[in-house]
Amino acid sequence: MAIQTKTAMSVDEYFEWELQQERKHEYIDGEVIEMPGVSFNHDIIVSNLIYIFVNCLDRARFRFHTAELRVQAGPSRYVYPDLTIVRGPSVASDVSEYNLINPYVVLEVTSPSSMDRDRVDKLSYYFEAPSINACLIVDQHRVCAELYTRGDSGWQRQVFTEPGDIIPLAMLNCELPLDQVYLGIDFEET
Repeated sequence: MAIQTKTAMSVDEYFEWELQQERKHEYIDGEVIEMPGVSFNHDIIVSNLIYIFVNCLDRARFRFHTAELRVQAGPSRYVYPDLTIVRGPSVASDVSEYNLINPYVVLEVTSPSSMDRDRVDKLSYYFEAPSINACLIVDQHRVCAELYTRGDSGWQRQVFTEPGDIIPLAMLNCELPLDQVYLGIDFEET
């Protein structure tokens, strides 16, 4: 499914309009972008990530949110990462609690229609958000995960392509075994 865009509107108009919609829409500098549905692989990977985090994340120190919660990635940029992890309490930009403003780690699972947006546009928005310390992009069509971490000298990129690879998330005191991220997916059948 191709990504559908709508005509420009203000942030406040977007907030009101979005509440009336059945599907989710991201908002980037006045442009409204309809979010595509997800495939089986996409859903399995997100479910696997949730399962791993439930078992390794210190939930007294961190919270995680699904793609149902919108993240403010800039003053006029509102997106729906597949998973968002917050250090400490989750903080919203408004009393409605629809717009998370303190994401710490964001995770995206690529979709055919959003792959370029996830790897280029959204990644640049995440890099600009001061609270974000790591971005993980997981490919749903092949074993490949890209981890971007903020460091003293800027953002560092690591790529993981072997099923035995372990993705280190030191900022969360967690590790993601790549074979567990892709558990239940047979790439020969997809």
